[in-house]
Amino acid sequence: MNSDKSIWASLPVPAFIIDVEDRITDVNSAGEGFLNASQKSVLGHPVWDQIAVDAPLEEAFERARKQGTPLFVNDVDVGSGNRSPLQCALQIAPLIGHQGSMIMIITPRELAGRMTRGNTVKSAAQSAIGMAEMLAHEIKNPLAGITGAAQLLSMNISPQDLELTDLIVAESRRIVKLLEQVEQFGNLSPPDFKPVNIHDVLDRARRSALLGFGAHMRIIEDYDPSLPLAYGDPDQFLQVVLNLLKNASEAADPKGGTIRLRTYYEHSFRLRRSDGSGHMLPLQIEIIDDGPGLPEKIRGDIFDPFVSGKENGTGLGLALVSKIISDHDGWISAESVPGRTVFRISLRRAPKEASEITAQESAE
Repeated sequence: MNSDKSIWASLPVPAFIIDVEDRITDVNSAGEGFLNASQKSVLGHPVWDQIAVDAPLEEAFERARKQGTPLFVNDVDVGSGNRSPLQCALQIAPLIGHQGSMIMIITPRELAGRMTRGNTVKSAAQSAIGMAEMLAHEIKNPLAGITGAAQLLSMNISPQDLELTDLIVAESRRIVKLLEQVEQFGNLSPPDFKPVNIHDVLDRARRSALLGFGAHMRIIEDYDPSLPLAYGDPDQFLQVVLNLLKNASEAADPKGGTIRLRTYYEHSFRLRRSDGSGHMLPLQIEIIDDGPGLPEKIRGDIFDPFVSGKENGTGLGLALVSKIISDHDGWISAESVPGRTVFRISLRRAPKEASEITAQESAE
């Protein structure tokens, strides 16, 4: 029996036991995280009061119960009163040895999709680093010679031709600036891991944005005050948040818009690698804006290098963000429709020992 409880608690996806009257009689820890509610608060309640499924499921559910057969439902929106819907797959089956009881497992597609893309994004980022180093070496030096030659020519030509040399100099400098961004992408140092109060990072980024590129925006804080410390490099986290705030601000209407910074804890999110290993990523940060949304043709590739929705964008900003989060063994995803774009970052919490050392240092 203890072994059964251990297996039940270890399931990485939300799972529920439902009795003959459609009431919840048990829920695992991942299910508590999915509902954002404790086991005690949901036991005995009708399952369809706690879980909202965007599909006419009750009839098929009852038929599966009477016939003693499993029921599979793919690609439906599933939510609760405490969280927005996620596209999920549902697996429902009779509970052997308990007449009329059913077990229901919910598999969020968001998590499954994000896991399969992990290695691809990281590999693309590493390839771009090699390209960055090559570009910087092979192009930057000749550009300096071209710029110098154009400046020398400008000293001995007519005013009518001066516009041409000015154009050569301006475009050469623009390319050098791009290469400097490419070099930054390639030369990013490994993270200096330490316990980080993610709310301090978000506040620094918010203040910086409101004093500069986001002065026309309204930035709302929606923080979970009980959120534990994250584990990572605070300066690199700041770079990530500033990049995402800058993108949202530039995409907004010139008259302004709203960005919401949201943090919360999700028990059920676990990163699994292809070798079967993995770790929990319970700390969630969402940067939500009400802008026009990401261009549809690039929504699935926005974290790839050199993919940009901006007219003169380099396509390195979000690739750099993805690389930083990947170096922290975290995850980042994006959902976008016109009027609502959400970038979600999932991070590790700091080890208990490291958090205790940080607390002692602060006290001193």
